[in-house]
Amino acid sequence: MIRLPEHIQSLKPYKPGKSIESVQRELGLTELIKLASNENPFGPSPKALARMAEHAANLHYYPNSGLDLRNALAERLKCTAENVVCAAGSESVLMAALKAMLEPGAEMVSSRGTFVGFQVLAHASACRTHYCDLTPDFRFDVEAIADAITPATRLVYVANPNNPSGTYLTAAEFEYLHSRVPDDVLLILDEAYFEYSCAVVDDYPDSFAYRHENVLTLRTFSKVYGLAGLRIGYGLGSPRVIEALHKVKLPFEPSTVAQSAALGAMDDDEFLQQTVTVNRDALQYFTRELSAMGLEAPRSVANFVLLDRGTPENVSALYHEMLIRGVITRPLTGFGLPHCLRISTGTAEENARCMQVLKEAIGAIAP
Repeated sequence: MIRLPEHIQSLKPYKPGKSIESVQRELGLTELIKLASNENPFGPSPKALARMAEHAANLHYYPNSGLDLRNALAERLKCTAENVVCAAGSESVLMAALKAMLEPGAEMVSSRGTFVGFQVLAHASACRTHYCDLTPDFRFDVEAIADAITPATRLVYVANPNNPSGTYLTAAEFEYLHSRVPDDVLLILDEAYFEYSCAVVDDYPDSFAYRHENVLTLRTFSKVYGLAGLRIGYGLGSPRVIEALHKVKLPFEPSTVAQSAALGAMDDDEFLQQTVTVNRDALQYFTRELSAMGLEAPRSVANFVLLDRGTPENVSALYHEMLIRGVITRPLTGFGLPHCLRISTGTAEENARCMQVLKEAIGAIAP
């Protein structure tokens, strides 16, 4: 029998949310709304689809490792291509960062109740990770994160805004945290929901705009741009850090099709603005409806809200009652928050249906 390392044997793989097709097979439902995985309800931009089609005939050639996209992002962000790395999703950039930064005996610092993708990669690295508690209102405790840094720390990870709570570090909190991170420690800001957040609050920090040497910013085309199925994301940082990531990442990612779609999506500002506007309105709608039901959610600046139901049993009951009524949500056991449920925003029609179903589900399980 092949011997697997203990840290791999004990690793729990990432489990994605249920798909519409799987629920249809399980329950025989024909009308379903998926509000489980923070996806763009409008799909990809038509310009992204058109750009993909233009390059479909060249799939027998290897990709150029995202060079075209790196140049386009550099032009938009007023930096150079040496500040940009592109890969098969921002998680791939994160994995490259762990490969590049960690060595035997190295440690990391992050928070409990944050992005499960980081937790999986951190566990797989076989390096120790110090997880700090979130505050009672599901925000990052920057003081605790800073205090957890030791001489062995090589990397600090913060998802801003946090997935699954939707809460965020303010500009002042980011500046404080960075002031406490040593120059030889890499501070990673995972800004997967960057475009949504900037449209909701004024004090959300663009971590790349500071141009700190020891900050790596992660962003993606999976969320606001609606390209989750293509897996394409990017990292922004100092040339020294980006060069290290290029040394360890897969050489030909992202794919030709993914890069083409991302370039097309970047050209569609109208689609982007429609998406962030609908999401901003949806967050306000969710807040009003939840309040009317006597429910509270942490203020979110992403495209989802978190509901604290107190116990895993309450979450399981609510999830099931919503599921059999045709709305797929996300229990958060894998994120380390088994007493919580996450609901993504959708179209106006989907959001109205979701709130109605939530009210019915709560009524069905009420004592």
